[in-house]
Amino acid sequence: MESVFTDDQGRMLLQLARQTIAERLGVVCEGVDVADPAFNIECGTFVTLKKNETLRGCIGNLSASETVAAGVQRNAISAAFHDSRFSPLTATELKDVRIDISILSQPQALEYENGDDLIAKLRPGIDGVILRLDGAGATFLPQVWEQLPDPEQFLGHLCRKAGLAESAWKESHPDIEIYQVQCFSEDD
Repeated sequence: MESVFTDDQGRMLLQLARQTIAERLGVVCEGVDVADPAFNIECGTFVTLKKNETLRGCIGNLSASETVAAGVQRNAISAAFHDSRFSPLTATELKDVRIDISILSQPQALEYENGDDLIAKLRPGIDGVILRLDGAGATFLPQVWEQLPDPEQFLGHLCRKAGLAESAWKESHPDIEIYQVQCFSEDD
């Protein structure tokens, strides 16, 4: 994805996410000015929280349904307090949490003939993947390729995340969409 935001703007979005979570926890922190008109564009966003390099929460939206600033705030709250895989974040944990923000391109349908063709068309490390089949669906951000670099394993885990058989990607021809992200991390 071509860069939509500068590194400085990315740092501001990270500060906005941290400030939003801190305020919900009653922790005082330095405010951030998000008056930059660039934050008014509409894009899908994901906020990922990690503690000691381990996932601590990740929530987002795939479609451009709100401004980037509003999406970052809403998804920061959801990742910290409403990700059903984790208990709500506590004030004492906040200092140990690293925040990542992903700004998504508009998802595009990926046409493919069969499982082999699907694997040939995916770009590991570049494409985020949305998989949908029979009312079930799931997505993996492009960053997930770091943990699952093998395309067959990546797609198998994505099927499992959607509640499908691990082989559904090659046996049932699910609908596939791909997207790219611009990612900002507090580690950068």
